[in-house]
This record gives sequence, C-alpha cells and structure tokens, in this order.
Amino acid sequence: MKVAIVGASGAVGQEFLRVLDERNFPINELLLFGSTRSAGRKYTFRGKEIEVKLLQHNDDFKGVDIAFASAGAGTSREFADTITKHGAVMIDNSSAFRMEEDIPLVVPEVNPDDALNRPRNIIANPNCTTIQMVVALKAIENLTHIKRVHVSTYQAASGAGAAAMDELYEQYRQVLAGEPVTVEKFAYQLAFNLIPQIDVFTDNGYTKEEMKMYNETRKIMHSDVKVSATCVRVPALRSHSESIWVETERPVSVEEAREAFAHGDGLVLMDNPEKKEYPMPLFLAGKDPVYVGRIRKDMANENGLTFWIVGDQIKKGAALNAVQIAEYLIKVKNI
Repeated sequence: MKVAIVGASGAVGQEFLRVLDERNFPINELLLFGSTRSAGRKYTFRGKEIEVKLLQHNDDFKGVDIAFASAGAGTSREFADTITKHGAVMIDNSSAFRMEEDIPLVVPEVNPDDALNRPRNIIANPNCTTIQMVVALKAIENLTHIKRVHVSTYQAASGAGAAAMDELYEQYRQVLAGEPVTVEKFAYQLAFNLIPQIDVFTDNGYTKEEMKMYNETRKIMHSDVKVSATCVRVPALRSHSESIWVETERPVSVEEAREAFAHGDGLVLMDNPEKKEYPMPLFLAGKDPVYVGRIRKDMANENGLTFWIVGDQIKKGAALNAVQIAEYLIKVKNI
C-alpha cells in the first residue's frame, strides 16, 4: 500500500511511524508531509530514510491509498480535497470533521462498520479522551444500555503536544532551581499544579473539550446517552486518566462489570485493590490497550457503577486508533 502521513514531525506523526512499524502495517511506499518548518527533515522507517515534503495543493497524493492526517483542524480543512481527490482515504486526527453528518467518527472496538460509509472519503478520529472512554463504555453497553455518564479526566501534558511535555520538564527544573517559571503552552504553570480547563469555554460553562466528550460519544455509540464531563490538565507526562460514573437501565454488579471489562475488546482489567493494583499513567505510557480498575458500585445510585481508566492518548487516543481503522478497511477489503 502507498501510505502518507500529514504532520509527520509532530508528536502524533512520530507515533504514527512507530505504530505502523510495530504492527507491521503493509506499506510499499511511505510519504511524509509537513509545514515549511518541518519540510526537509528526514526520518528513518524500516531502514529507509524518508524526507518530509512540503504539503501543497498539487498531485502529490496521486496513488496514495491511505493518508493519516495530524496537522491541526485548519490544515485538515484546507487540504482535505487535495488529499482525497485521487481516491486516498483520509483518516483525520483533528477536530475538523468529527461532527459532520457525512463523515464517520470511528473507534474500531465500538463502531467499525461506520468506516465503510464515507461519502467524502474522510474518516474522523475522535478526541483522545472520548476514544478511551467509549472503549470502556462499550463493554457495559453490551450488558445494558447506559443512560448517563459523569466523567472527570486527568489529562497529561502530552495532550497539548511534544512542546508541552518539554515545557513541563522545564517548569519542574525551574521551580526546583528557584528560577522564574516559563508558561507558554498552558494557561498557568502546570508543574506542581492542576488546571481545570482544557480548550476554550463555551456559552454553557463547559469547555470545548468537555463538549466533545458529550457529542462524540453519542455519535460513536449511536446512543442517546448523556455525558457530563470535567476535563483537567495534570502534571503527568503521558497517558490520560478518567474517573467514570455510569447509570445503566438495570443494575450491573461489580462481578458482572469486571467480567465484561476482562473480555472487552481493547481493554485490560487491572483491578486488585488488596494488592494496590490499579491503572496509573506512569506505568502505562506506550501501551496499546485501555486499562480499567477501581470498579465499584455507585453508592449514590442503585443503577450506578464507577470505575477508573488509563490510556496512552498519543497511542490509542490518536495514532493507534487511526491505524486500527485502516487495518479494519484492509481486513474487509474496503480499500
């Protein structure tokens, strides 16, 4: 297959290279594209050095089967027609097309068949927090319908990109050295702090990140589920954590939920409180699955269940999910 990565030099672009190699994705030719800032850089993939080409409105995507895009919503909107005009399937990691009716929003463990209906040859990759949450929710939805979800997220610095991770490192160093703290990538100093804002606020008091979780979950799961989210940036480097409460149509026991999570697609059960075993971002960076633990009955609602999940948002929350979509299309011979 002829594959392209748009935004190859970014954190997710680099993760695409690792994931494609790890999963032995079938590639005959790989093209890398970037902005004027990254054009000319060279990366090694499977022993071959590949130079990043400048993304332009031309015929560079002729013959491309799949184009993974992770260069921001503005770039995706501007170049979508250029990328797809010769038949390439664009799997877009930005927020540009997620809520458009004629573009599927896909998590392969939840709604893979949606990827088959793509009138514009674009498939949207959901927001990272939504991806890992719906992978877990699917296991419960298979038991009984989920009516409501309350979720608080604990989102790592890497969710804001590679430069944000560097800034967190530098902030810790500056604080410990007694130096003035550099704040550029976040609204406030993140080191030794929590910031209860991710993205801008909307008129209803929720941030855009929180509203993404509401809207995207409903679209992916084809559900009337109501989601109320609070998204918080925390001074972890990589992997997002989420504390989730669900209300289901019928009560679900802890044992039943544990069994469902243990056999859920894309999930790993890590729930042994007596031995202090539960998911933590420090130990799960770079891992493929979503990890589930701290499973309890909700003491405030007899139809409620609460649990804790951790997933690597650069991997499953971005690059891996997109590659899994492409793998599914290949599997069903739809590309």
